[in-house]
Amino acid sequence: MNRVNLLFRNFIYFLSLSLLSVQMVKATELPDFNRLFEEASPAVVNISTLATPKQGRGQIYGPGGEELPEIFRRYFGLPMPEAPSGKPQPMSLGSGFIISNDGYILTNNHVVQGADKIIVRLHDRSEKEARLIGADKRSDLALLKIDSNVNLPAVKMGNSEDIKPGQWVAAIGSPFNFEYSITKGIVSALDRSLPSDAYVPFIQTDVPINPGNSGGPLFNMKGEVIGINSQIFTRSGGFMGLSFAIPSDHVEWAVDQLKDKGYVSRGWLGVAIQEVDRDLAESFGLEKPMGALISQIVPSGPADKAKLQPGDIITRVNGREIMRSGALPMAIGVIRPGDKASLELIREGKKKIVKVEVGELPDEQSQGSERPQSSDIKKNRLGIQVEALNDDYRNKLNLDKGVKGVVVTGEISGVGRSIGLRKGDVITDLNNDRIQSVKDLNKVVADLPVDRPVSMRVIRGGQSGYITFRLTE
Repeated sequence: MNRVNLLFRNFIYFLSLSLLSVQMVKATELPDFNRLFEEASPAVVNISTLATPKQGRGQIYGPGGEELPEIFRRYFGLPMPEAPSGKPQPMSLGSGFIISNDGYILTNNHVVQGADKIIVRLHDRSEKEARLIGADKRSDLALLKIDSNVNLPAVKMGNSEDIKPGQWVAAIGSPFNFEYSITKGIVSALDRSLPSDAYVPFIQTDVPINPGNSGGPLFNMKGEVIGINSQIFTRSGGFMGLSFAIPSDHVEWAVDQLKDKGYVSRGWLGVAIQEVDRDLAESFGLEKPMGALISQIVPSGPADKAKLQPGDIITRVNGREIMRSGALPMAIGVIRPGDKASLELIREGKKKIVKVEVGELPDEQSQGSERPQSSDIKKNRLGIQVEALNDDYRNKLNLDKGVKGVVVTGEISGVGRSIGLRKGDVITDLNNDRIQSVKDLNKVVADLPVDRPVSMRVIRGGQSGYITFRLTE
């Protein structure tokens, strides 16, 4: 009897292990990409254009003689055959997807920028000419419209705020004109800020993306669009496992404006900012690097009217935490111009809340720079010679009359040379103290600590920023 019981217990044990093994195999199975492809691909389109190639030295052209958009020159390093001289050339540039049954299509701005004619090829191989409804260069989005006598298949838009790192995603597009290619990967990170696109919180993935994928959809495993494939990061000209997509929530916010007025309005604070590194954090009395440090205020801009100051560190916008400086433009950009924003900031070691009426982001404007003549007035512990910032210097430097500080005018040595100061630099703040005269500077310099980070605000060429350094004696 005991032997029978032992055999029965062993049978149950091995049966349990078998069932557990089956469950583990099922848990590690890949998602059903075939089902996703069959359901979603009819709404994906190929986009080509007709454009007259521009002649001129330094242009980059593709195999068919087409001038490649800037995004390809930047990321794919393609060769430069000699440009043809003739009429408009056909170019197969990218992908797109239908977002409504009546023919609205989304793609990247760089795919259609400068096109004389835009051709959309549908899933059934039929081709239709598209109208450009609106475009936004800052987020690299373009909204197209085609006419059709029938309802067109449209994608399902998902919520990009629901995705998490490690989740599966898939892209459908036309890499190198291989239409309806599907590639897969995972979400690597969220809210990535890229230098060329400060107003987009990119989704980073390892999905293989190549020329022709641009403007195509990024799907979650429900078959919903959670992004538009836009860029890759590469040192070799090819895919290196770093691709970036514009999140769907940002896309839908922009599409509404593109439909209404053909362009996108963004909120604007009117400040120049920089990252808070470890030394700056220590010099400002922070426990850790965080926030966006204001280095410059645009005169008469929203921040100026709200009495924000250089040296303020913005840590929250409407309750949203700002851990890195790149998060500030994105947080302000989605606020409607004219609306109020609540900014939580640190000023001189104390927390403050400031209400700001957000302006509308203007077009970028370049600023020139001039330098004053040097004058040996006073040399100090920093190894620099300075004099007070007067009206003559302000006029030469195109500075507002309210700007106060001292101008670096003569020989530079020691600490000044090591941190890269130049003649004509204007010092306005040192170690969190305002500098309005040579006397102020000398007093602050005399009291500077040794072997601890010290911050200095400098205006150069109309732009300002903070430098940190340490005195050793």
